[in-house]
Amino acid sequence: MSNLVRAGLIQQRWTGDKESMIANAVEAIGTAASQGAQVICLQELFYGPYFCQVQDADYYSYTEAIPDGPTTKLMQEVAERHGVVLVVPMYEQEQPGVYYNTAAVIDADGKYLGMHRKNHIPQVKGFWEKFYFRPGNLGYPVFDTAVGRIGVYICYERHFPEGWRALGLAGAQIVFNPSATSRGLSEYLWRLEQPAAAVANEYYVGTINRVGVEPLGDNDFYGQSYFADPRGQLVGDAASDSEEEIVVRDLDMDRLAEVRDLWAFYRDRRPDSYGSLTEA
Repeated sequence: MSNLVRAGLIQQRWTGDKESMIANAVEAIGTAASQGAQVICLQELFYGPYFCQVQDADYYSYTEAIPDGPTTKLMQEVAERHGVVLVVPMYEQEQPGVYYNTAAVIDADGKYLGMHRKNHIPQVKGFWEKFYFRPGNLGYPVFDTAVGRIGVYICYERHFPEGWRALGLAGAQIVFNPSATSRGLSEYLWRLEQPAAAVANEYYVGTINRVGVEPLGDNDFYGQSYFADPRGQLVGDAASDSEEEIVVRDLDMDRLAEVRDLWAFYRDRRPDSYGSLTEA
């Protein structure tokens, strides 16, 4: 019998305020859990608009402490209530004036396991993230959860192969990539990079994007959240490019060993020859 993990992605549209976004997400988590989801990821900066389309210090007000802030505490209760592992991307305040783009990881019993802070921070039109976030300082942690070893890699980070590999070397079996990405800039890469990362690193990738045009700019977030298996194939269809959607898919964890035995990329790595990569 296959060793299956049922995993979910919550693709949302901006509702206009933080409270209703959180309520929407909590309801969607319940729906996914009722469909048997055991691990669920929300989208990047899930409870707000993608405010990085502008540079405005008023949006610093969206920060919260992690794990002691109200949204983390709420999501711990939600995780325990439904018995699901949650990946919860938020705007973190470490201390006044020190802010990160962060994802908290909560186990199925409601225990806070830790966080990933986004390491790679873009600064281009419509994505003015250096105004809001310091680069992460926690490396590439992998979390032991009720469904196995989980990693997180946030949005823009997906363009950098080194972090994907670091997560694989640390034993990740599923890596979630919560994103806020728009048409015209990166859509042509959306079905290319994450499946390629799944192949190169021989694990599952769950990648998630929001939908819609928000009042702060003309970024058209194109959804299309999906899971890719370690052969680079989509697990079922991708989500809608324009509507909210809850994606729930069965991930066959036995496939990880099959692919690693077949391709043996980890055996054939040559880290002794890669030193120059960190010297540039």
